Amino acid sequence: MGYTSVPWDLNDCTLFFYVQVVTGQIRQLLVEIKTEAMMLIHELQTTLVLDGTQPSANEAASEDSSPTALVQKDASLAAVACSDLSLLRCGSPEAARPPRDGGRSLTRREVLHRMAARLLFSASGRAASARVDPGPYANGVPDTEYLVHLAIGTPPQPVQLILDTGSDLVWTQCRPCPVCFSRALGPLDPSNSSTFDVLPCSSPVCDNLTWSSCGKHNWGNQTCVYVYAYADGSITTGHLDAETFTFAAADGTGQATVPDLAFGCGLFNNGIFTSNETGIAGFGRGALSLPSQLKVDNFSHCFTAITGSEPSSVLLGLPANLYSDADGAVQSTPLVQNFSSLRAYYLSLKGITVGSTRLPIPESTFALKQDGTGGTIIDSGTGMTTLPQDAYKLVHDAFTAQVRLPVDNATSSSLSRLCFSFSVPRRAKPDVPKLVLHFEGATLDLPRENYMFEFEDAGGSVTCLAINAGDDLTIIGNYQQQNLHVLYDLVRNMLSFVPAQCNRL
Repeated sequence: MGYTSVPWDLNDCTLFFYVQVVTGQIRQLLVEIKTEAMMLIHELQTTLVLDGTQPSANEAASEDSSPTALVQKDASLAAVACSDLSLLRCGSPEAARPPRDGGRSLTRREVLHRMAARLLFSASGRAASARVDPGPYANGVPDTEYLVHLAIGTPPQPVQLILDTGSDLVWTQCRPCPVCFSRALGPLDPSNSSTFDVLPCSSPVCDNLTWSSCGKHNWGNQTCVYVYAYADGSITTGHLDAETFTFAAADGTGQATVPDLAFGCGLFNNGIFTSNETGIAGFGRGALSLPSQLKVDNFSHCFTAITGSEPSSVLLGLPANLYSDADGAVQSTPLVQNFSSLRAYYLSLKGITVGSTRLPIPESTFALKQDGTGGTIIDSGTGMTTLPQDAYKLVHDAFTAQVRLPVDNATSSSLSRLCFSFSVPRRAKPDVPKLVLHFEGATLDLPRENYMFEFEDAGGSVTCLAINAGDDLTIIGNYQQQNLHVLYDLVRNMLSFVPAQCNRL
């Protein structure tokens, strides 16, 4: 979907009201825990030593002992300790809340063992996978999102979130929900979870929010209340929390449970939410995304046909066998760093071929500018690809010249900027020129079903180009990624892809 900064001058009064309401609703849940956290650091460190998890002599010798490193290490210990302090409190206001040990009445030492395990997880990362389905769409136009199925809380409550590589925040609708969009799968109920924690402004993860009640753009509250806006005008406002996430494999062969992932409990959510989602799972480069929080060095997805209902998987930190059920050669292209936009995955698009003609589009049309604008991103949260106006016009004119069908101007104005009327036998599809995207070091030869779609309109048949004109940012959408196994190598900064039968992975 693509994150965008909040236009504060347009939303000042509204956002201030939202923040005050949200803060008021959860103020009673917050307890100051800094002092207790620091008191437990020594005991937690002792537990790590008793468990045999202290570094070896060689590791200790090579460990960074600079003042900055020591401060960061103590901060990490404090963050882990803080996340479990509610287990150790006696007679606190939280006594009425469900115990975070799920009623197991853990001893203090058992709690410290649990905290030590979490610290070890935070250093090493965690692999996981989850089921992904294409979302529904209306009016016969396959413009939708892909939904990743997760569960949040203890016991787990199911959520289905848009898999969005263009943003980083993970959020879902939560009770109470004063302004929410209606879904068959109701809002998450934090009161039913024994592992739910509201994060205060002192939590380091809150610093990763551009607009919050803490940090640079703040309203002076102690609760970490966020405002997060998207390029399509959608917006969510709520509080940032920590919870246990459950990832279940698409084939039902296993699951992984990961504690203390930061996510947004959305209380005021409105905009374009039409794919049966309960929220959005950010898979972007930002610190709040699932790949970043899981500390994985890669992730991959393989979207099934958007017009079908077959599931596929998203793999986080798991070996992605790009050659399994592949229908071509694996190709790779570098991910381009944009220091002005640290959430999106930028690519180096060099040109476009329609039919057998390489269009005369300057490479600078797709290039990232020095001021951080322009460029090309791959975004699973956008439906159909958009091109800058000048590039789109050349693509439009090339298809118009090469497709031997009349342009359907009435349909083109509302669905796609370029549609053609045709009359052929039932289920047959008219011939169209091929479409190829040229990247640095890689070529994506799109199959017909990844750039054209058909539907019935007023008794006639129409075929449309699933590409539209946009601003100076080129966006490779999910429609162009169907049955394409895409691997994001976050260590080597490479994107690899290969045509595949995604329902078989």
